Amino acid sequence: MASRVADTLSTVIKSYVQESINAAASGHILTLINPWRAILLGFSIFYILVQGLIIFFFKPSPPNDDKLEKPFGRIAIIGAGLTGVSSAAHCIAHNFDVVLYEAGPRPGGIWSHVNKTSGLQLNSLLYRFHPGVLWSRAFPYRDEILSEITRIWKEYKLESRTHFNTPVRSVHRVEGTKSPGAKWTINDGKDGVFDAVIVTVGTCGPPQMVGFPGMPELDAKDDSAKSEHHGINGRNNDGKDKVKQSSDKRKEEVRRKVDQLRRDPHEDNTHYVGDVDPREDGAPSFAEVAKHEPAVQDGDPTSPGQSSQSRNTNEKKEKHAPASKPEKKENLKKDSDEKFEGRLHHSSQIDDADVKDKIVVVIGSGASGVEAVETALQLGAKKTIMIARDDKWIIPRNIVFDTTVSAQPFGREMPFSFIWERVLKHWQYHGVEDLIPSDKGIYDATPVVNDEFLEHVRTGRCEYIRGDTLQFTKRGVQVRVRPHGTKPGQKRSEDGESKQNDHHSNKVVKQNKHHTGEFPVEEIQGDVVVLATGFQQPSVDFLPKDLFAEGYERPDLYLQNFATEDWSVLLTNSAYVNAIGHIGIYTRILLVLLLDESARPEPKDMKLWVDAIRFVKRGARGGALGFFTYMELTIWFILFHIFRPDRLRWIFFVMQGWGLDVNRIQKKTRART
Repeated sequence: MASRVADTLSTVIKSYVQESINAAASGHILTLINPWRAILLGFSIFYILVQGLIIFFFKPSPPNDDKLEKPFGRIAIIGAGLTGVSSAAHCIAHNFDVVLYEAGPRPGGIWSHVNKTSGLQLNSLLYRFHPGVLWSRAFPYRDEILSEITRIWKEYKLESRTHFNTPVRSVHRVEGTKSPGAKWTINDGKDGVFDAVIVTVGTCGPPQMVGFPGMPELDAKDDSAKSEHHGINGRNNDGKDKVKQSSDKRKEEVRRKVDQLRRDPHEDNTHYVGDVDPREDGAPSFAEVAKHEPAVQDGDPTSPGQSSQSRNTNEKKEKHAPASKPEKKENLKKDSDEKFEGRLHHSSQIDDADVKDKIVVVIGSGASGVEAVETALQLGAKKTIMIARDDKWIIPRNIVFDTTVSAQPFGREMPFSFIWERVLKHWQYHGVEDLIPSDKGIYDATPVVNDEFLEHVRTGRCEYIRGDTLQFTKRGVQVRVRPHGTKPGQKRSEDGESKQNDHHSNKVVKQNKHHTGEFPVEEIQGDVVVLATGFQQPSVDFLPKDLFAEGYERPDLYLQNFATEDWSVLLTNSAYVNAIGHIGIYTRILLVLLLDESARPEPKDMKLWVDAIRFVKRGARGGALGFFTYMELTIWFILFHIFRPDRLRWIFFVMQGWGLDVNRIQKKTRART
């Protein structure tokens, strides 16, 4: 452990020295003498030393031997991503044997299928996927995250326990056992009987592909990556068929929509795009799946160095003569015959995209959309344009602010929540106040955590457009542009007046002057379009349907992760919509329930817990269990022990991971035999 800390410190210091040498060689004297660099270096060194203490006190010992003698039980773990590997490491560290099932060819899960700029959404001190990880920065990026996942996977001897390219199609109860506390088999049962199942499929599955009229095929690299995400290779032909069927289905939906527009000009043609992200994802959060999208940012062409203002900052109200809806749809009919002539990518696969000196249009503004903008600009894009159905809160990557916000114990908007929103308005949103969400509070959904995006908007490198994407055209996409304060899908201003915006060379007004009160439909031109539409929520259809009683399906589960009909099925980080989970604590709760019969809850008690949370959080916009804060999660864990005094003896094991050391247990086992 000490050598790893020393190596990490050495890497950070060498990076600082090299940066100083480069600044001196380039003549950037102000950068060289900037005291803030030295302050940040001090923080980095302190951060690494703190991690060393966490590792010393809380990291469970990995097993000395590959084989466990008389383990306490066997647990099947479905998914070898960040959560799956961490769960397996905790299990084996406490003398439970495991088998991991992974549909893909390698560990890493969603982190294997995102851009290199993707990273944790929370400061890694707040969300460490395992006590043994050692980060070089507070917000590590994809490659470092994958490196740590692989290191933990190897250190805890999980290589021989992992089945790659093995999709789980069914989970069955062993004959003669019943819930709660049933025994389980996976697929054909050749791996034997398991005492519990941990589902770690996450909240981010295959890329979410939204079909629009005029949309071309995805770039071949994106299609290949998409197939790999499904766990496809020569040994998994079923997956190929599923991907082909999915692609064919998407094409058919687009064709059907175009035909529908031709037949029925009154049919609404607005497409709704949802963002789902890994980092809320531990980040993702934390692998976010956060549903987010962009807003509107543009203005008149500015002089060099002058900040671009929000698209709706200087709105002009214009009255227009009425016109018939069929006339409006005739315009869309014409465009629906066109196909975009540029390149199309999904946001998770643009690392190698050719965007240099090109205008990149990003559809979607959640965490994936923000990262797509950053990646495109890093790759040399001339400009980026984001199209958002609604506005999202964007908070800074500041551990003090993020910790304070997450310490709110109610998981919903409260009377004093406006304080944080006011702070953000003056601190984070200065100069781009038009991007502040008008219809949601900071506790209504997981915010995007980013320090750079709003600055890109201020400087004009990213134009932020609020509106509904209608279809693709030869030169870009057609969007119904809406002003600040409107809702997704809204077509008219409430006062009957159209809110006309200033125009830019990349926007061509297709029609608006003859529609009283109707928002303008504009063509947003670009060379490359990125679908930052997130990922589909992975299915858990392989589990028995009777595990989820009516009204107690995801996310309404016991402690938000246990099936209410059987505590032996745990869905870690696979049930919430916008929230976070604690991998180690949830895993250790499961281990306690396997070890201690008196600690086990009955189905009626688990449902009562869900009902109580619903009662306390009734009216919360994010839902009772779809969205919650870190403090709220901590309270649940504490009450798990307090309301059942017979569980108190396990509290230090559950909360800190102290006790049940696998090597001590194995030594005693061998001594007895």
